[in-house]
Amino acid sequence: MKARALFAEGLGTALLVFFGAGAATLSFGFKITGTSPSAGVVATALVFGLVLLVLVYGIGPISGCHINPAVTIGFLAARRISLADALGYWAAQLVGGIAGAAGLYGIVRTTSSYHASMGLGADGYGKASMIGANAAGAFVAEVVLTFVFVFVILAVTRRAGNATVAGLVIGLALTLVHLVGIPIDGTSVNPARSLGPALFVGGSALSQLWVFLIAPLVGGSVSALVYQLLYPKGEEEASVAPAPEEQAR
Repeated sequence: MKARALFAEGLGTALLVFFGAGAATLSFGFKITGTSPSAGVVATALVFGLVLLVLVYGIGPISGCHINPAVTIGFLAARRISLADALGYWAAQLVGGIAGAAGLYGIVRTTSSYHASMGLGADGYGKASMIGANAAGAFVAEVVLTFVFVFVILAVTRRAGNATVAGLVIGLALTLVHLVGIPIDGTSVNPARSLGPALFVGGSALSQLWVFLIAPLVGGSVSALVYQLLYPKGEEEASVAPAPEEQAR
């Protein structure tokens, strides 16, 4: 595994958390979208989708732009990445998620109106859920949402020729799952995205973190099984987008 791929994964995850959790903090904490929860949901979902869309094209040729342990476990289960590479990706993603949350926390802490109850975009159930979903509800939601998200990624990247549209499709998929998931539990579908904010918020965000670490990994694994059923081996596949030097050949 090349160092630049690991760096790209860490940087990409940090940016995803910074912008995505930042949008959630501004929308629901600072109320910049007004008092309408729907406006905050839409704004946050769009930011998550847009930043991922941009990153797919920006670092996809370098690392494949997993920037999510659930995506990596899906690729591992589908045998499109080695265990050694997956372990490196997971480490880089978790570090990146913490770094992105640290940067966001450092900025919002400089404002006079910030307080810990704003949550820093942390996920949660029970009182932290907009609809009061319990732990079981949040767990099932995360499995289903992650399954859909990772399955779309596996399907759209199965052929190298899809690289031109992959970013758009993947970004829209993340936007879609956030539109449904934010009212339920804030939407994780990404353990690294949940870990960073929870470490800085603490309290219930940290005690409830297990749901958002385990459920997305389950969803990612299930998506790989369904993917292999629907797309049997034999078709041309690409574990990552081709690097520029490979495209030139």
